[in-house]
Amino acid sequence: MLTELKNKKIALLGLGLENQALLVWLKKKFKNIDISICDFRPKKELKKKLSSIKDWTKIKWQNGESFNINLDQYDILFRSPGWPRACPGIQAALKTGTKVSSPMNIFFEFCPSPNIIGVSGSKGKGTTASLITKIIQDSGKKVFLGGNIGLAPLSFINKIKKDDWVVLELSSFQLEDLNYSPKIAVLTNLFKEHLSPADPHNPNFHTSMSNYKKAKIRIAQFQKKSDYLLLNQNLKKSFNLKNIKSQIIFFSPSKTPSSLVGKFNQENIGAAETVAKILKIKKTTSKKTIANFSNLEHRLELVRELPGLQFYNNSFSTTPESTQADLESFSNNIILLAGGADKGANFNNLAKSIKKRVKFLILFPGLGSQRIKEALIKIHYPLNKMIEVKNMSEAVSIAFKKSQTGDIILLSTACASFGLFKNYHERGNLFQTEVKKIKL
Repeated sequence: MLTELKNKKIALLGLGLENQALLVWLKKKFKNIDISICDFRPKKELKKKLSSIKDWTKIKWQNGESFNINLDQYDILFRSPGWPRACPGIQAALKTGTKVSSPMNIFFEFCPSPNIIGVSGSKGKGTTASLITKIIQDSGKKVFLGGNIGLAPLSFINKIKKDDWVVLELSSFQLEDLNYSPKIAVLTNLFKEHLSPADPHNPNFHTSMSNYKKAKIRIAQFQKKSDYLLLNQNLKKSFNLKNIKSQIIFFSPSKTPSSLVGKFNQENIGAAETVAKILKIKKTTSKKTIANFSNLEHRLELVRELPGLQFYNNSFSTTPESTQADLESFSNNIILLAGGADKGANFNNLAKSIKKRVKFLILFPGLGSQRIKEALIKIHYPLNKMIEVKNMSEAVSIAFKKSQTGDIILLSTACASFGLFKNYHERGNLFQTEVKKIKL
């Protein structure tokens, strides 16, 4: 690929974390390289994101309304995961012979170590990838964690040695045009997700469940016979595995004692233990790591504990299925903070779980909230047990006033964050802030 890049016109489609790391990597590899940044946001805003780039004079810009036109003028396009491959600009460029790649393809091609573990799934991939990383680390091996979890792997590629391990959390948008597979691939689960453009900051989506599945199973498409594909036992009938060349292992929920909250995390632990077994890591090591491993931030995280009252934050829960799993993780009465932007999900089963498990429901603004409310009205959930709020401060205040000894106050929205919040991080952070303000 290095020879292909030399003397070529290159465009970075979107200056997100991955393309930021790619830009730094390219600038180190080539003294003179023709790079353009295509992004709707203004140059001034984008430059602030990259303090390590001192000389911007040789970088060209395609900003504002024209950010995605005439992409056929470039030889190679590096697409951010949030930039839809179906973009008319990309499709027009492909017809003229322009190549489309991604920062993740570059990482796989140039990673000094072949020891890559890739973890994907609708939910649980971040927790699973983090737990696998910690088990490997505790076994005495050098390991790096990156990918969709928020750290671009190209940002640490120069630190990797040939015998080190790399664990990558991989989203469907990173996988859909990835031309490599990890040595060990893990798929945690599969729900209806990313089937509509719910967030203008990340407009990429899959046009059908079939395309979503194709993107997910692509994690194993380029594996060899000596590689491994680890699938949740619930996915036995979800994929056509005839063309997969690697060794396929179906993992089950683990019974190993853990500090992780949520029954669904037993499946994530089961995946991590299976990886540890493949790597011949001592069971005593993995058991000790699992026992001490806590929920990640915004993933069913215990935010605060007051006398007889607990506050949990799963702002990362953006599907009805994941919120259902959260509700099933507690035996206490639950006050639920939910709702937001609609991603085209079906809320009927969630409504049944809410009726069974939730004593009071607080809904944020958004079309998703209206659809949750409609599903609940159909099954006669009392209107006096739900309320719509304008912001997080109001939501937490009402939740605390409605609470009694033994209750759980849970942020698990089943919807995308966009609208009232920039993203799930901001939503979760605001929840944490408001909960910590409560005075007894």
